[in-house]
Amino acid sequence: MTKIKLVVTLILGLFLFLIIVQNTTPIPGRFLWFSMEVPAVVLLLVAAAGGFVLGLLVIVFLKRDA
Repeated sequence: MTKIKLVVTLILGLFLFLIIVQNTTPIPGRFLWFSMEVPAVVLLLVAAAGGFVLGLLVIVFLKRDA
């Protein structure tokens, strides 16, 4: 079971890497009152990192309650 989880994680990580590498064109980015043009790769990395941190926080909070 552990090997299956590792393989799935590696495949998903590879897909994320491929998506990020292929999207380097500048796009408009907006956050609250900030507006700027940034490469899509930056927004994808920020979104991926935010999702990772959010997932870790959920795990920590669920384990603390158990």
